[in-house]
Amino acid sequence: MAGSAIAAGALGVVAALALGLAVVGGAAVTAQRAAGAADAAALAAADAATGAVLVDDEPCVLAARVASAAGATLTQCAITGFVATVEVQAAYAGLAAVSRARAGPPEGN
Repeated sequence: MAGSAIAAGALGVVAALALGLAVVGGAAVTAQRAAGAADAAALAAADAATGAVLVDDEPCVLAARVASAAGATLTQCAITGFVATVEVQAAYAGLAAVSRARAGPPEGN
């Protein structure tokens, strides 16, 4: 009987560790998804602002659509000249992963 209790305890520890690793892994994936969504949204907005991509929407509207397609929500968007600065948020297990990105022509041009 003592061996059964030890085995059950070890199984419980392994299950708790696996659950913890799954939560940490999911949070890391969500953070990367938010970063990718921010990058893509900023690039789309900058391309729309410069006219490199012809769209009927405003640059920030396009950025919101791109962020949404990437599984995130656009929370801030600012266009200064041809430079787009965005912030997106993605949720995981009740927590928010926030990422910011900036895109535009190289500085000095």
